Amino acid sequence: MLYLSQILGRPIFDARNDKIAAIKDVIVRYGEEDYPPVIGLVARYNRRLFFIPKRDFSDLGESGAVMSSTVLDLNPFVRRSGEVLLGKDVLDNQLIDVDGKRVVRVNDVQLIEAGGFWRVTGADVSLQGFVRRLMPKGFYGSDRPVEVIDWADVGYLATDSASATVQLKSSKDKLSRLHPVEIAQLAETLSPIHRTEIVESLDDEIAADTLEEMSTENQARILEEMNEERAADILEEMSPDDAVDVLGEMDEEKAQELFNLMEGEEKADVAELLPYEHDTAGGLMTTEFIVFPKDLTVSQAIARLREMAETPNMIYYLYVVEKENSWKICGLITLRSLILADPTYSLAEVMRESFQSAHPSDSAEAVAQTISEYNLLALPVIDDEGDIAGIVTVDDAMEILLPKNLQRSLPRLFR
Repeated sequence: MLYLSQILGRPIFDARNDKIAAIKDVIVRYGEEDYPPVIGLVARYNRRLFFIPKRDFSDLGESGAVMSSTVLDLNPFVRRSGEVLLGKDVLDNQLIDVDGKRVVRVNDVQLIEAGGFWRVTGADVSLQGFVRRLMPKGFYGSDRPVEVIDWADVGYLATDSASATVQLKSSKDKLSRLHPVEIAQLAETLSPIHRTEIVESLDDEIAADTLEEMSTENQARILEEMNEERAADILEEMSPDDAVDVLGEMDEEKAQELFNLMEGEEKADVAELLPYEHDTAGGLMTTEFIVFPKDLTVSQAIARLREMAETPNMIYYLYVVEKENSWKICGLITLRSLILADPTYSLAEVMRESFQSAHPSDSAEAVAQTISEYNLLALPVIDDEGDIAGIVTVDDAMEILLPKNLQRSLPRLFR
């Protein structure tokens, strides 16, 4: 086992044991493997940097590297796709420790030889890793405690090198093990460019959930930096009200461009909400809700719920309308009441006819106060014709009532 700091700057000897160069860096290849293999060294001779492939050196250790031949290819070193330089790209950079759910700084890199291959196996994030690099060999001692993160738990490496795209592909599954809240919190501790890279690496649905946990300003900046088609795909996965909020935060021309790229029902849902002012019930509401006609029986309603291809993540209230394909609301029923009701009863017989509601033009603050006072999880928004236009959920309402420092801890019940 070696640490990178123990070999950087060490001499390179040829087969006759003559010193011919020094180790400038160690190159590994990113791919599907949890522990990237060492594929060669960047060697320095005078001011020239050149590449020595793994097959050309027979030994690597604290004393340096020993070549298996006397022939050198002195063509200038050029990084190839998928290659990561451990010294340049990894040391002193930040990474996401998936297991520890934290962002840490890499003070040294652990390498282990197994089966004839050297591989990156860990990142030393302890103070001792930093001290090891500064002090002369042997000075720091080998019995001091270190903290090494298993490289299999490295969810993202915040490097500015050309290797970023490659390592993001290998990070995707690891980051997906985290909850979107955790991904968002970790991403927001990194620089804007790395924040964008993390969201880009995720599947559309997880990326959307992650963005919804960030500030609207950060959502807008990330989507503006992304490929337009991909940004539109993620907007389609977001809750319509959140998508409207983030489009409103963007430059008008950019927002229109992304909106035009959206498709299907998602685009129609966003279009419904765009005309409303952001500080009104219309601007606060979402169109993610479920309506059933009042003549449907309880058992039929439950069957329809089961057959739905997509439903809101959190269903608490079901809204009852006059007839099929109508939006004219006449009552509501909680999911609990539906499950406990006699299966043969119609929804008209079990629904609640008296309920709190809001008008699209009502102030957002008034809506939030109503939700708070009546301990509601959602409030229907009804237009002048008596049609249900949307619902305001408790998490959006509480964002208005709570101080900003408490908003991040609010559960997103309806996401």
